Amino acid sequence: MNGNSARKDWLLLIVFAVVVLTAPITLEPLGAAYPDILQKFAIYGLFAIGFNILFGLTGYLSFGHAAFLGIGSYSAVWIFKLFTMNVIPAVMFSVLIAGLFALAMGFISLRRSGIYFSIITLAFAQMSYNLAYSVLTPITNGETGLQVRHLAPSDRGADYVLKLVDEDLRLVDQAFGIVEHGIPITNLFGMKMSGYPGFYFCAILLIIGFFISLRIFRSNFGMMLKAIKSNQNRLNYTGINTRPYLLAAFVISGMYAGLAGGLLAVTDPLAGAERMQWTASGEIVLMTILGGAGTLIGPVLGASVIKYFENIFSSINDSILQNTFSFLPEIVQEWVVGIVGMFVGDGWHLTLGLLFMVIVIFLPGGIMEGASKIAGLFRKSSNSGTNPPVQQPAE
Repeated sequence: MNGNSARKDWLLLIVFAVVVLTAPITLEPLGAAYPDILQKFAIYGLFAIGFNILFGLTGYLSFGHAAFLGIGSYSAVWIFKLFTMNVIPAVMFSVLIAGLFALAMGFISLRRSGIYFSIITLAFAQMSYNLAYSVLTPITNGETGLQVRHLAPSDRGADYVLKLVDEDLRLVDQAFGIVEHGIPITNLFGMKMSGYPGFYFCAILLIIGFFISLRIFRSNFGMMLKAIKSNQNRLNYTGINTRPYLLAAFVISGMYAGLAGGLLAVTDPLAGAERMQWTASGEIVLMTILGGAGTLIGPVLGASVIKYFENIFSSINDSILQNTFSFLPEIVQEWVVGIVGMFVGDGWHLTLGLLFMVIVIFLPGGIMEGASKIAGLFRKSSNSGTNPPVQQPAE
């Protein structure tokens, strides 16, 4: 990598870090500056970055990455229950366990390519989802979900009042004399991981994850992954074994997903099998394609757009629309509210579907392709304004 490219990468990283860290201020006008949605932006941005390393660089489409998201959540919650509410061991353990599962799953799945690979990964994810509800219930707590404390009937007879039952060991916390009163909250050496501190913890990991992805994209390993996407058969004919590269990309991608699952448990200490369902795998595919597969920033943008629609558009109801269009005559107002109401609230999926159709039809490269086209138009107009007029030759 030459010096000019390195400077551009560092500038990109700095700009990305500034945008992420100032999100509570810059997203205030959009109504997305509260901690819960900011945490989701960062967590699913990490999930999408990891998925993009596999899908964007190699072209291998996995429909099973939700399995690693759920495994990461379960691993983190078990660390909270057995050892400590400190988030560092939980995050590290979720990445490790997800990486081991990805190694086993990738070793089998990568024996096939194309649609067959996608179907195998989907089968693994659905098996994980069903096992969490059946055979693995002692580990996952089945439909109820795994949490650091659970509710149980009290001993007050007919009143049947629910009380918090704490059966968790938390050996490390006990060794240091740390006692939790009430519902335990995850912490970073005493700093509670709720609200904005939880967001900034996720944001720092997002920036680190983006930096690692940037280094992978610019490395020889990343170039080999791009070559596999371009023409894997040609590489095989030259004697290059592509499976180790694909397996490494699959494991790295699974570790990103495990980290995202662990962070979901950090910000909300519970884990459920619904995070392993096929719809969660489909959602990450949409995020990556919407933002721009194979680009660095695109998957993060796609994840933010979808989570924004899910949390903001879905909360808009008829009363909010009536207040918004209260300046209109009553008959017109009812008509407008009826039309707009189809695209917000419970109908936010319709808006997202239309947006996705527009992106796929007109911008196959996702949001980043649209941004590059707009930037190209500005550069073209700037160059045309600075170029000196061509002098006509004298007759």
